[in-house]
Amino acid sequence: MTTAMAASAWTELPDHRRIILMTDGYSTPHYAKTAMSLLRYRPSEVVAVLDQEHAGKTADQLFKMGHGVPVIGSLNQVPPCDSLYMGIATAGGKLPDAWRPIIRQAIEMKMDIVSGLHDFLVEDTQYVQLAQQHGSRLVDVRRNRYKSTAKCREFPCENIRVHSVGNDCSVGKMVVALEVQKELSTRGHNAQFAATGQTGIMISGNGVPVDCVVSDFVNGAVEELVGQHERADFVLIEGQGSLAHPAFSAVTAGLLHGCAPQGLLFCYEANRKQVKGLDSVPIVAIERQLAAFETMANLRYPCRVIGMGINTRSLKPDQAQQEVEQAEARFGLPACDVYRQGASKLADACEQLRRQLLTK
Repeated sequence: MTTAMAASAWTELPDHRRIILMTDGYSTPHYAKTAMSLLRYRPSEVVAVLDQEHAGKTADQLFKMGHGVPVIGSLNQVPPCDSLYMGIATAGGKLPDAWRPIIRQAIEMKMDIVSGLHDFLVEDTQYVQLAQQHGSRLVDVRRNRYKSTAKCREFPCENIRVHSVGNDCSVGKMVVALEVQKELSTRGHNAQFAATGQTGIMISGNGVPVDCVVSDFVNGAVEELVGQHERADFVLIEGQGSLAHPAFSAVTAGLLHGCAPQGLLFCYEANRKQVKGLDSVPIVAIERQLAAFETMANLRYPCRVIGMGINTRSLKPDQAQQEVEQAEARFGLPACDVYRQGASKLADACEQLRRQLLTK
């Protein structure tokens, strides 16, 4: 068994079946979104959440999901597990120094350590030596060695690529892609999810960490990843950032051209006014962003926006319904909050797109 998982074009995770999620001191929706997503999409494999302050509670008390999953204060409080996942996303992707004793203990217990942060485990000499001694694997989800530019690959016409994009970071692009993929699969389609961020990769088991790929090679990495699914009826490609985000637009543009979508699902959060991480910067109007995304996408491949995924977490149920109805009237597109209302409308839009493209 190797100590560090080999870095490659994209990340492939080991088949972990007994996972402890580490959120110690960071168990809030702002920081623990990775843990919350794993609780939602890999519930049968999550054994516990580790947070010393909240030990004795359950995950649903902390995060409103993960029913029955215990919150523990020590690794010794549950039967042996195969992995410890870093369940947080911190500013700058820093791994908290206070976690070192727990990570060391997990390695000594022969657990794999899986991290999606920018501080790579394999660059820490102590972790590497311990892992070699105890036969554990250090898995840095963002670590990759992709160094090929895009080839402007031609995809089969029956391979429908739908890309979730948004007006800002953290508005629900991953969730929309996952929920639509799940709904299309339920309807009998061969629908695949292509992960492009650390949380999506931890959920699906593989993907491209686009924010850690050298900028010249983002398009090529995504093009190759999507090409692995070219026999699928649908590929739902997870979005990152926004074309209008002053800090992260480069990743968004590379991803958009690399996956060459025919359809876009535009995501936004109701009531968000400022750009995430740049509170003094107002978010560009949705109409302008819709036009920009379609223009940019069509430079690579014919494409249009086919639906809207609305994050209504700040609204009451009646307000959320009103927001959806107003969006449909305003933009002339099917809209829904996939958390509250399911993904049927957006799956319908994907099926309609497929029918239109295949009957041309």
